[in-house]
Amino acid sequence: MTDVRVDGAALIALAEFPEPSPRGIAGVIARLVNSGELAAGTRLPTVRELASELGVSPATVSQAWQALSRTGLIESRGRAGSFVRPLSPGWLAPRMRGMAAPNDPVRLDLSRGTPDPLLLPALGPALSRVSARAETGSYQAEPVIPALAAVLEASWPSEAESIMVVDGALDAISRTLEQLVRFGDRVVVESPGFPPFLDLLEVLGAEPVPVRLDEHGMVPEALARALLRRPVAVLLQPRAQNPTGASMNAERAVALARVIRSAPDVNDLVVVEDDHSGLISTEGDVSLGGALPGRVVHVRSFSKSHGPDLRIAALGGPRDLVERVVARRMLGPGWTSRMVQTILLDLLTEGTSIDAVAEARRQYYTRQRALGDALRARGVAVAPADGINLWMPVLSERSALVQLAAAGVRVAAGTPFLAASDVAEAANGARTRAGGDFVRVTVGMLRDGTDEIADALASAAHHVAAGGY
Repeated sequence: MTDVRVDGAALIALAEFPEPSPRGIAGVIARLVNSGELAAGTRLPTVRELASELGVSPATVSQAWQALSRTGLIESRGRAGSFVRPLSPGWLAPRMRGMAAPNDPVRLDLSRGTPDPLLLPALGPALSRVSARAETGSYQAEPVIPALAAVLEASWPSEAESIMVVDGALDAISRTLEQLVRFGDRVVVESPGFPPFLDLLEVLGAEPVPVRLDEHGMVPEALARALLRRPVAVLLQPRAQNPTGASMNAERAVALARVIRSAPDVNDLVVVEDDHSGLISTEGDVSLGGALPGRVVHVRSFSKSHGPDLRIAALGGPRDLVERVVARRMLGPGWTSRMVQTILLDLLTEGTSIDAVAEARRQYYTRQRALGDALRARGVAVAPADGINLWMPVLSERSALVQLAAAGVRVAAGTPFLAASDVAEAANGARTRAGGDFVRVTVGMLRDGTDEIADALASAAHHVAAGGY
């Protein structure tokens, strides 16, 4: 990479710093980076140079640099100086880059959307009960071991003609949409929604049609309007929606199914449900499948409940569609490791593992309730949430990120969770559940210190620095 050694210092020298505090200095630099005026690879002035320019102590600038580093905007290269950090690796899709947290250590990282590793069931006992040899009798054998298929079928929220196992929820969603979506098709999505879904639709050449949410998921009236655009699929998260934590109840599922049945020109529409939090959700297992037989693909992930690195999820739905997915997988990975399937089967049926997941569910509920109550008591209007994530409104996304970084706390920026139309609304000043400025907080990682973290989050939510970053 070519270092830009002059423009950075020159631009910063021309900038106004109305608040010469660590937070104010960091805010001005953040605005210059976000606007593109300070490009990736730009060399920044040294701490002493900027301190002399602003008439503050080097310690003040050093604290600002540390806050910017923790947000991932700049990086230190030792004696070479500090530089604007380049974009995340190219192997990440665009919105996934926006979700990627830097590796710089922080006091508390609430940005990653992953479960608390201390609440996952122990794998050791399950591994000791699995055969030491990975065996398969045929490359063309059934892709799901029969015992696991039976357990999944018994726990499925509605009747499914066929159930298979894949390598995680996103694998299931991706392979299903590849069978449904052609270039130029429209797909209804939640707003805000899961960023990789938007990246995936972009790769497929599909147009996302955002539908706003309330505390029970998609709003029926908004879905009805979206269906007038004749989408081929509806992609939703029935429980612990990422990022809002919204969960459908049975009444909402019936209402959404009624809207779909009555919509004109969508007789072939398929609903794809991503139950990514599954067994750690405190809300009831719900699906549109009972009201829309033959038109729903339900995906259940075991990453949040049993461990992300197991890379395993189940997919159930119409036989013809599931078999097309199976046939395509046979030309790629073929099947999900039967050894991993056996480990999952053990975890789903062994008493100690079942108890561990139940305790995790209780812990996540307690953490969500405690932080949500604390934030509402401090004037932050967060909705009650299920699962491990919470969607927090803020006056300024970037300001909140920088202020929290200065406090040693990292959360996820809200912008990657919005479709392009919602980003435009936010830029125009809209302040709704779908638009406006938000951050996602992974509450599941908050083991203690709730009041202290609520103070930091509330302060960041209400703050807009001088200069408007």
